[in-house]
Amino acid sequence: MNDVDDLAGESGADGGGPTAVLLDVLLNGRPDDDRPQSRKSPVAYGLGADSFALYELTLDGEPDVSVGDRIALDGPAVGRYREVSFDDLTRNAAAEVEYAAEAIVDADEERFVDFYNEAGPITLRLHQLNLLPGIGKKLRNDLLDERKRGPFESFDDVEERISGLHRPREVILERIVEEIREPDLKYRTFVGREE
Repeated sequence: MNDVDDLAGESGADGGGPTAVLLDVLLNGRPDDDRPQSRKSPVAYGLGADSFALYELTLDGEPDVSVGDRIALDGPAVGRYREVSFDDLTRNAAAEVEYAAEAIVDADEERFVDFYNEAGPITLRLHQLNLLPGIGKKLRNDLLDERKRGPFESFDDVEERISGLHRPREVILERIVEEIREPDLKYRTFVGREE
């Protein structure tokens, strides 16, 4: 894969820069760009692997990239990039957000399991765990009690130890996608936070 890292890598091709999972690749440039084809650059949309920010990337040359690839934002394939909102995405890019978020979570399960281990209170009445879909007071308290006995090691471990919390990986994914799609949420746990 030219200029592209595999999904297991956490950093860019140079070993340290930010990466994004590609959501859509427009080799002929943006359709709303009225310039002649010879003056258009290939464009891609991506989801930041650390911050879950959405990006529009101008690609250099004739990049060998496709949807689902992880690309270094500061790598040789990217001329420049800028953050965009969910509404700025193409329809294809918007449809890929869930799959890209899933790839990011699967490539770094420990980071997201640690959320269950480290989540804390936001206010006196609201806990970060309560921001996850389907987690009310009882499940929150079960999670807090169980993690005192020892940290969760995997999503399977969370599911086995917490009765009533089915599919903890999907619960995290649902929250991530909600934060990506809804820019006006009061509390953000995953989107916009650099690791």
